Amino acid sequence: MGRQSDSRTRDQEKETEDTSDDPSAGPPGHPPILVLVNPQDIVNIASAVRIAKNFGIERMRLVNPEVFDPYRIEGIAHNTADLVARIEILDSLEAAIADCVFTAVLTARERAAKRRVLRPHEAAGVLVAQADAGPVAIIAGREDSGLTNAELDLCQALVTIPTDPGHRSLNLAQAVAIMAYEVWNARGGEGLPLKPPRNQADPATSAQLEELFADCTRALWAIDFFKTRRSESVMRGFREIVFRAELDGREASLVRAMGIEVVRYLERRPPRGT
Repeated sequence: MGRQSDSRTRDQEKETEDTSDDPSAGPPGHPPILVLVNPQDIVNIASAVRIAKNFGIERMRLVNPEVFDPYRIEGIAHNTADLVARIEILDSLEAAIADCVFTAVLTARERAAKRRVLRPHEAAGVLVAQADAGPVAIIAGREDSGLTNAELDLCQALVTIPTDPGHRSLNLAQAVAIMAYEVWNARGGEGLPLKPPRNQADPATSAQLEELFADCTRALWAIDFFKTRRSESVMRGFREIVFRAELDGREASLVRAMGIEVVRYLERRPPRGT
C-alpha cells in the first residue's frame, strides 16, 4: 500500500478516545480524510495542513508528492506538528482510498459523461452521513492538471465550486478550504458556542443611563453644540442611539466619562485672550 507515517497507530488510538466531555473538542461525527494527489508545491501542502487543522480534519494522505519535508511544512503551517506526523504517503489514489466507503473529488472541469456532481454544501452533507458507515475522503488533484479520467473514475462524486465561468479554477488550498469549511459546518461546527467576552458586565441600569445623558448634555452645552440646535430634539435622538446600542454598565460609564472630561477640559483651559 506504499509508505505510511510511523505514527499511524497513535492516530488510530486517538480516534477511539472519548472526547464528549472535552469542551475544546470539535463537533461530533467522524471527519473526512483529506487526500492530495501528486501535490507539486510544498506551500500548497502546508496550506492544506493548516486548513485541515482549522476545520478538524485529523488525517491526511498524500499520493506521490513531488516534495515532502515535514520540517518545512511545520515552518509554514505553525502548530501542526501532530497532524504532519500522521500524514500518510501512498503510491496511488487507489491505495489512498482503498478503505473509504465514500469519496468526493474537487474539480473545476465540466464532464461529458453522466456523473454525480454536487456543490460543496450538498457534498458535505453526504460525506458526514456516509462517515457513520466508514472512512470518507475529500480528494484534490494536481495543481496544474487535476486528476486523470482514470482517477476520477475511482470516486463516487464530483464536487464543483461555483465560480466565474471566465475563470473557473481555484488554487488548491482555496478549494480545500471551502470544502473543509462546509464539512465542518455539516458536522455541527457552526453551532459551537462563540467564546464569551473576557470581561462581561451587566446591562446598564436606568440610573446609569440617566447619569450618562446628564453629563453628555452638559458637555454639549459646554461646547455650544446647542447654539443652533434644539437641545430636547438632539438629546431625544441621542437617547434612541444609546438605547439601540444596549450598553452594558462598563460601556455606559465610559461614554459618561467622555462627557465629564469634556467639561473638565474646558474648565481647565485658560479663557480666550489671556
